[in-house]
Amino acid sequence: MKKKNAGMIVGVVALALAGAWYLNKGDGAHAGPDGAAAGAQGAMPPTTVNVVTPQRQDVGVELSANGTVTPVRTVDLHPQTTATIRQVHIREGQFVKEGQLMFSLDDRADRANVARAEAQVAQNRATLADLERQYKRSQELASQNFLSQSAVDSLKSQVEAARALVQSNAAAARASQVSASYTSIRAPMSGRVGAIDIHPGALVQPTTSLTTITQLDPIDVSFTLPESALGAVLGAQRAGRVPVQASAGDAGRPIAGELKFVDNAVDPATGTIRVKAQFANPEANLWPGQYVTTRLTVQTLRDAVVIPQNAIITNTQGTFVYVVGEGNQARQVKVARLHGFGEYAAVSGLAGDERVITEGKQNLRPGGKVRLAATAGGTAARKKGEEA
Repeated sequence: MKKKNAGMIVGVVALALAGAWYLNKGDGAHAGPDGAAAGAQGAMPPTTVNVVTPQRQDVGVELSANGTVTPVRTVDLHPQTTATIRQVHIREGQFVKEGQLMFSLDDRADRANVARAEAQVAQNRATLADLERQYKRSQELASQNFLSQSAVDSLKSQVEAARALVQSNAAAARASQVSASYTSIRAPMSGRVGAIDIHPGALVQPTTSLTTITQLDPIDVSFTLPESALGAVLGAQRAGRVPVQASAGDAGRPIAGELKFVDNAVDPATGTIRVKAQFANPEANLWPGQYVTTRLTVQTLRDAVVIPQNAIITNTQGTFVYVVGEGNQARQVKVARLHGFGEYAAVSGLAGDERVITEGKQNLRPGGKVRLAATAGGTAARKKGEEA
């Protein structure tokens, strides 16, 4: 019985060894040259990958934010006197120049006041001239002892009083002219006229709003940035001109401007800092109240190495990329992301002449064999042609 069990055990072991030999032999028979080598050495087949060559270019470090277009100046026109509108010289939406006549008020009473004041001044000057002649004559008579000195002094006092009266009435005449000038309302600056709800014949007073004038060129864009960006913004401002771009809508053409104002305090409720940029706006591409997207360039990385962001791997070991090394082996290179923009990023740690792996890296290990996707396709085409 013991001999029978021992024979059965020997037979099972022999069958297992024969099966293992057959499987190894079959794999070798069915595999090609690469497969034979892989079977013999126990190595993984090459991983098919896509690669790119880094580009060198100047990269602007930008801060993006949504902003609102605000005019540099807006003036709400009010009359300075109570009167009726005689004529409106401008249209709604019209561009006016500084000093251009916009409204005329009824000025008949003001012109009469000016004429009365000027006539009074003329009368006072005539009286002064007569007193000056009398005073001069009195001095001659006093020198010949025909007139007492007290009479001369009295005439001198009358002359001085008449001169003061002339000056007083002349000032009153100028005040009347100033009041009369309020009946002609002119543009205090160049800009675009807003809505006009006042028409000839309407009674207006100092509380009545006639229209508004808004300056469109240049124009400001106000936006906020996180307080973490304050140091970079102030550093860029100290270094010189800080360029800013603004675009309205997805298809809006960017308009170039520059940073003009950084607020003196961070808003503690939102943790943001308010800034303004100014833009030349001769074609009125930016409109007050419009929402725009702004990009502020705080730094320019000169001749930076740029690669696609999908090539960068971040894990517990750090940040790195895979490159194709000697013998088509994958090699890890540690990099630092300097600035990301869209699908690309400027990095340090690369010389710029490497072949950086972008696709297929999820299956890679350091030292693993790789095969370029284009090369793999070409090899397959050649094999297919040979078979044909």
